[in-house]
Amino acid sequence: MVTKKPKVVIIGAGMAGLTAANKLYTSAGCKEFIEVCVVEGGDRIGGRIITSEFVGSRIEMGATWIHGIGGSPVYKIAQEINSLHSDKPWECMDEFLDEPLTIAEGGYHLNSSLVDPICNLFKKLMDFAQGKPHVQFPSSNGNLSIGSFLRKGLDAYWGSIEEQEETLGFDNWTRKSLEEGIFAMLENTQRTYTSAGDLETLDFNAESEYRMFPGKEITIAKGYSTIVESLASVLPDGMIQLGRKVTKIEWQPDDGENCDVIKPVKIHFCDGSIMSADHVIVTVSLGVLKQGIHNNTGMFSPPLPRFKTEAISRLGFGVVNKLFLQLSPNRDEFPNLQMVFHQSDSKLRHRRIPWWMRRTASLCPIYGTSNVLLSWFAGKEALEVESLSDEEIIDGFSTVISDLLENSKNKCNGHANSAIKFDKVLKTKWATDPLFLGSYSYVAVGSSGDDLDSMAEPLPKTNNHDLNSPQLQILFAGEATHRTHYSTTHGAYFSGLREANRLLQHYKYIDI
Repeated sequence: MVTKKPKVVIIGAGMAGLTAANKLYTSAGCKEFIEVCVVEGGDRIGGRIITSEFVGSRIEMGATWIHGIGGSPVYKIAQEINSLHSDKPWECMDEFLDEPLTIAEGGYHLNSSLVDPICNLFKKLMDFAQGKPHVQFPSSNGNLSIGSFLRKGLDAYWGSIEEQEETLGFDNWTRKSLEEGIFAMLENTQRTYTSAGDLETLDFNAESEYRMFPGKEITIAKGYSTIVESLASVLPDGMIQLGRKVTKIEWQPDDGENCDVIKPVKIHFCDGSIMSADHVIVTVSLGVLKQGIHNNTGMFSPPLPRFKTEAISRLGFGVVNKLFLQLSPNRDEFPNLQMVFHQSDSKLRHRRIPWWMRRTASLCPIYGTSNVLLSWFAGKEALEVESLSDEEIIDGFSTVISDLLENSKNKCNGHANSAIKFDKVLKTKWATDPLFLGSYSYVAVGSSGDDLDSMAEPLPKTNNHDLNSPQLQILFAGEATHRTHYSTTHGAYFSGLREANRLLQHYKYIDI
């Protein structure tokens, strides 16, 4: 009697899914003994990695940075496939732009004596929250969120210096209100780093568990998509099936009782077809999982166990969007602009500044001489940008940026400058894309790193080591399943390796 090969179906052709498929297929001897299939709901591979082009420059619509080159598997792959050099200009090719030009609402240029002390304070606070050694700060006991901790730090800073309420010659700005505006600008940048729309929802205690690789942060010259293309290149034709959107995953949590032990998992697709498998590796985003358990969509049948649904519910999954603007020609180089706005409760806010721009921190060229500018949005502002027309976006940016820079030129140099205009817009729409429903995960207040570990637990939970029982029916991979590298592509990569190795060890192909 011939024993059929166990079949592994991987749902999602992003970093985690392709890493798992690559590992399973390339492990010595496994291609003869394990059948692998990758099903992807979209029309492309890559998931939240998608390299594109905008007016002649290579840009990233999703994952952008290699977060530290020391020990990063993404950096290693990029080196191996020669993706770190290109003759074509690419986003952040010069790594760091010139010193930022910081302008406050009303067109007031803020010099370093105002900006640097607040930037240094903010950095020390975040270093302390992230558990970096040799950083001293008052006890954080009782802090539930990063947001509350940061604001307590700002209050303590104000309490340590003499009260300074002079106007500094800036209409409607005092020193304290400017410092608060600068601090808020830095908070808004932090929102885009974490995807937490409100830092009051970002857990303080979990922040110190997050790990960064050492070394500089860089972008990939030939594009982030070359990484996933490389992972997929070794897979045979037909192993990846595009346009296969999964509607339901049937599994059997009875530890072998009353179940089909040959192919215990059935995957239902939107076209009505069904695929059977021994094991399914689910790599969909946390946003899709949240929708699956909250909207009674029946994504899993029977429903996931309570420990899994509670972890999915408690963890945070936010939206971060990038917005690219082409600057009209015949202008001088655009500065690395940082924007300081009056706070939401201030009666001094300029009415013509759209609310969705007030919590974006910067607008800067994608590299030094580029006429393509980039701004980042998080939370409800990111959602709003997705719904705006290109004309509304161009009008909002043209009005605000012209006001900031022209007023600044007038105040500083005594002469006016031509109005700033934009020709084209390109934006991401991660929140409204049904295959993702957001950008990346974070540990929310009320959750913890334990929830990330729970996300990684395979189903059904069993201590039965009989290979004839349907173990490891549903496995989970993706950035939201990694305790210390969540929210990153390398976290997704590690999770894909983890689940592939789990199956390889299960079938005794490796000993780990």
